[in-house]
Amino acid sequence: MGGTGAGSAGRRAAGAADRPLDGAAHAGGDAVRGVFALRRARSGPLTRTVRRAIALALLVVGLWLGGLVWFIGTVPRLPPDPADPTSQRPTDAIVVLTGGSNRLSAGLELLAAGRARKLFVSGVYDGVEVQELLRLSRRAPREMECCITLGYSADSTIGNAYETADWVRDQGVRSLRVVTANYHMRRSLLELWMAMPDVELVPHPVVAPTVRLADWWKWPGSANLLINEYNKLLLTYGRVLIYQAVDR
Repeated sequence: MGGTGAGSAGRRAAGAADRPLDGAAHAGGDAVRGVFALRRARSGPLTRTVRRAIALALLVVGLWLGGLVWFIGTVPRLPPDPADPTSQRPTDAIVVLTGGSNRLSAGLELLAAGRARKLFVSGVYDGVEVQELLRLSRRAPREMECCITLGYSADSTIGNAYETADWVRDQGVRSLRVVTANYHMRRSLLELWMAMPDVELVPHPVVAPTVRLADWWKWPGSANLLINEYNKLLLTYGRVLIYQAVDR
């Protein structure tokens, strides 16, 4: 009996000694789980925010690239067809936005062909006179000197637009044929439209022989020029939206 009692007491003591250890183990497990839960709670929203930011950035880049491909794809590859009715229709005046010798030659050809009676050249360097421009273009000064006006104040496309608008108002022009490079035409028309929304604009794009459009990505110079023009066009579109919102 004494041995049995002693054994039972020992087992009870051992059991009593085991219980606190089980509690400590459970408490330790709960603590570990709590740490991981806390980390998940802290990192969950941050991870979602980062993922959303990455997704948004990829979307913006995708839209930008898609717009770039669209822009380059819509740049005219050929000069206007002389047989096209739009090309034959006369306008009150012609404006040439300087930036390439081919633009001035095209404007002078249109003037000589009777597409308009007046020619305005915007963005000319100070000191350059009509006679000098005509000589450079291999035109006889006496034939056209009376019909040509030079603008010296513009040093950007926005400047071209407002300089041209001032001249157009002074001359009472209602329709204007715009001569500039093919890749530059879309932005030029937007700027001119904002400066003189009541004037009809007829585009006459000049193909730039040094700008590669078919495989532009292979030519760093062409790629840089087209990308810069596209980015400027996006900014111009933004200004158009602001202009329309304010005008309302």
